Amino acid sequence: MQHTRLGSTGLRVSRLALGCMSYGDPTTPDAHPWALTEDQAEPFFRQAVELGVTFWDTANVYQRGTSEHIVGRAITRYARREDIVLATKVRGKMHDGPGGSGLSRKAILEQIDASLTRLGTDYVDLYQIHRFDDDTPVEETMEALHDIIKAGKVRYIGASSMYAWQFAKLQHAADLGGWTRFVSMQNQYNLLRRHDERELMAMCGDMGVGLVP
Repeated sequence: MQHTRLGSTGLRVSRLALGCMSYGDPTTPDAHPWALTEDQAEPFFRQAVELGVTFWDTANVYQRGTSEHIVGRAITRYARREDIVLATKVRGKMHDGPGGSGLSRKAILEQIDASLTRLGTDYVDLYQIHRFDDDTPVEETMEALHDIIKAGKVRYIGASSMYAWQFAKLQHAADLGGWTRFVSMQNQYNLLRRHDERELMAMCGDMGVGLVP
């Protein structure tokens, strides 16, 4: 397995990542009915470890947290925590309360703790905002993300699936506030969906932001 640095950071990741949206309890409310249970997912985690795929990516909303449960247990069973670059996300709806969705300070502080509990770890390597939040000032979001890094709960932060101007607005807020910048962008990119190339991906290249399509 080839490894590379994530963007301009010193973090080494496998060039192929294990995306974990497919794993979780399909009977959970709002879950994908095609999700694989823990027993069904086991061969994929085993093969990932055997092939050297050490970059594992999930999200709090995948099967309402059950993907994170499975990923956390898989790390314990098939690998060592220090050998895995563990990524998860925040933004989607986990419950109806004020901290159950979005990128407010309340939501970020609540959801990182909930993710850490489900994953069975005291930190995640890459914490990504799943989408842009039009209802929260970017300054509030970036300061809260900076604070959970300083608290030791997160090592790096990334973003996912947004317009270039939205990503630029967030990065600029971090610069103005003296807060931590995003090191990666998980955009939707394939042979049929290439319109990010001209703006978002070009900007990431200029900023030294890693792409995790």
